[in-house]
Amino acid sequence: METASALARKPEMMRHVLSPVLQIYRLDVPERIEVGTQGSARFWLFGVIPAWTHHLTIKRLDPTEIYTNEHGGPVRTWNHRLTFEPIDEGSCRYTDEIETDDGLRGLPTRAFARVMFRHRHRRWRRLARILH
Repeated sequence: METASALARKPEMMRHVLSPVLQIYRLDVPERIEVGTQGSARFWLFGVIPAWTHHLTIKRLDPTEIYTNEHGGPVRTWNHRLTFEPIDEGSCRYTDEIETDDGLRGLPTRAFARVMFRHRHRRWRRLARILH
């Protein structure tokens, strides 16, 4: 669990797990994050279509949880909770919870997010197999 939580705190890991669907061309987040850290990233779809600049603020940060307030592009509010729950000594359950307030306007965003998170979780699982 500690390894997964530590990796999720690294800005470069977001670049890895989002690729190639979302490419990050400008990542403005310090390498070491803490509560109150603010950052942004310029997203491009598949590396060729300029998308939006995404902004985040770290609100909670401990070994079992990362909670951020985010916004940008089509997303007015995107509160994101990542939780890490130990299963045994060598593995954990990683969960993403998203809260948005975009109403019907957010339907396309939520549909894209479902696809994106399936991709992202696949990338995380692949990385976990390599590291385990």
